[in-house]
Amino acid sequence: MNTVIMWLMAFGAVLGGLDRILGNRFGLGKRFEEGFELLGATALSMAGIICLVPLLTLLLEKTVVHFWNFLGLDPAMLGGIIAIDMGGFQLAGELAADPKAASYAGLLVAATLGCTVTFTIPVGMGMVPEEDRPLFARGILAGLMMLPVSLFIGGLLTGLTPLNTIRQSLPVFLACFVLAFGISRWPEQLVRGFLHFANAIRFLSTLGLILGAFIYMTDVRAPFPMTPLSEAMKTVSSIGIVMLGSLPMAELLQRLLKVPLTWLGQKTGMNSASMTGLLLGSVSVVPAIALIREMDRRGKIVNAAFLVCAASALAAHLGFTFGVQKEMVVPLLAVKFLGGLLGGAAAYGMTGKTK
Repeated sequence: MNTVIMWLMAFGAVLGGLDRILGNRFGLGKRFEEGFELLGATALSMAGIICLVPLLTLLLEKTVVHFWNFLGLDPAMLGGIIAIDMGGFQLAGELAADPKAASYAGLLVAATLGCTVTFTIPVGMGMVPEEDRPLFARGILAGLMMLPVSLFIGGLLTGLTPLNTIRQSLPVFLACFVLAFGISRWPEQLVRGFLHFANAIRFLSTLGLILGAFIYMTDVRAPFPMTPLSEAMKTVSSIGIVMLGSLPMAELLQRLLKVPLTWLGQKTGMNSASMTGLLLGSVSVVPAIALIREMDRRGKIVNAAFLVCAASALAAHLGFTFGVQKEMVVPLLAVKFLGGLLGGAAAYGMTGKTK
């Protein structure tokens, strides 16, 4: 299955590249270019954190890891609170006692819970119009409540036993419940906390870039462990290569599904912007959030719930997983789309049908 997906991405890169040569006649060449242009933004968000992962690992080993071991939990789960492409995978790998737990936490948990906490919530609450924020928060709540189900399936697909999956995931499941409860009771205060957390991650990433660039250009030895910036950029480049094909393929998929999605929108009582947002969200979070102002009430809640798991499934997260651990591509896509569908279904059930 991994090979099939990789060939599809490669086919998308060929189509996008050829269309670019032909002058972007079919709109795929533009998507091909966007895949490459996203390298800068991707590197800015994650390369610095990757540089600092050895230092963060050392700090956690001296503090929280001892308590985690005392509880009988794998410290890899600590990496899952950071997005997959912001250093969560590397941190989980450095802390892990079990390689399977590293894959589970660093890829599946980090691509869902980590992405939601460090990116989707702070970015979404900043972009969504004030009057739509309660609806957005309600959708996030629905997505978080269904996240444990998809993560449990993901743990099994990773190779963890059912009992071990539940045991290792207990802090994650508890975090989902606490976040959902907090969003339902104190949405504004909780969002401010997420914004501060996201700013802290951004600060660390920039600091890592500064140190990495300085060391690369001067050959000065750092007084603490660091990943060279050149190695961090290799990970970023692998994501960009896959996005050369994934974005054109996502564009093709959107066109192929336009008619059935329109029909589905009529059946579910959601407008075209709401249905388009579901497809956009599986490629990139920001365009989907930007479209929320044009969605109907039900669509706003359903799209927010869908993003908790399915955000960037066909672009950045797929590309990252191909670059670091190809065998985890199928579990990643299964968790992201199963969780997205479950979250969307839960949100659908929470809302009344709109005219």
